[in-house]
Amino acid sequence: MADGTGSPSQLRYTYDRFCQVVPEENILVVTLARFASEARRVLPGLAPQNLLLEPSARKTAPCMALAAYTLLTRDPEAVIVATPWDLVIRDEALFARTLADAFDYVEENDVLMTLGIVPKTPDVNFGYIQVKEGRNAHLMAGPLQVKTFTEKPPLELAEVFVRTGEFFWNSGIFIWKAATIVAEMEKYIPDVTEMFKGWQQHISEPAFIERAYAECPKVSLDYGVMEHTSRAWLYPARFGWADIDRL
Repeated sequence: MADGTGSPSQLRYTYDRFCQVVPEENILVVTLARFASEARRVLPGLAPQNLLLEPSARKTAPCMALAAYTLLTRDPEAVIVATPWDLVIRDEALFARTLADAFDYVEENDVLMTLGIVPKTPDVNFGYIQVKEGRNAHLMAGPLQVKTFTEKPPLELAEVFVRTGEFFWNSGIFIWKAATIVAEMEKYIPDVTEMFKGWQQHISEPAFIERAYAECPKVSLDYGVMEHTSRAWLYPARFGWADIDRL
């Protein structure tokens, strides 16, 4: 998910990182139409049909609808790893292993998985995810069931979160089956998915996408789906992670 606002080199870094995880022909980039030529310049190996163009910025839920419906027309069993373009990852080998483990779990279970970063210090600039496994869950290794989401808490609360071991930073990286996220979006944010009615025949047509986005509300995946679904799970992640805006 590339909004086009940052450094072209960071987009390239993210693309190259995922080339180590999935086949290059399976990578989709979703960006605004006005950044299409820049994306093609920076990513010459990206297949033309894998560059999906948004007419306007509508946050992450419409972006995911466009990607998921596109993938469902190609492979009804597709599993999606969704990531922002602007993350810095340290220890990419551990990142790849963590992603592979989470991917394996999602292939066998209809869940919406988030990679949760084990926090080292309280930080008010990140969202926090609480899991149901209770205190010291940050020491556990496998998938954990999500209990609550808290967006950017005050410092006193962030300190409590980190001390309990029940909370993880929200990495913004998701893993789910295309069919599962579509079903949950259609359940919780039908005002978004209704805009894509007829996607089975028309999702690859620019005019259809233009009409879909014309009245599509601005909704994030976290707010629209993840805070409501009963399918939210978290996979603990211990690789180095940072939002590029925080560096």
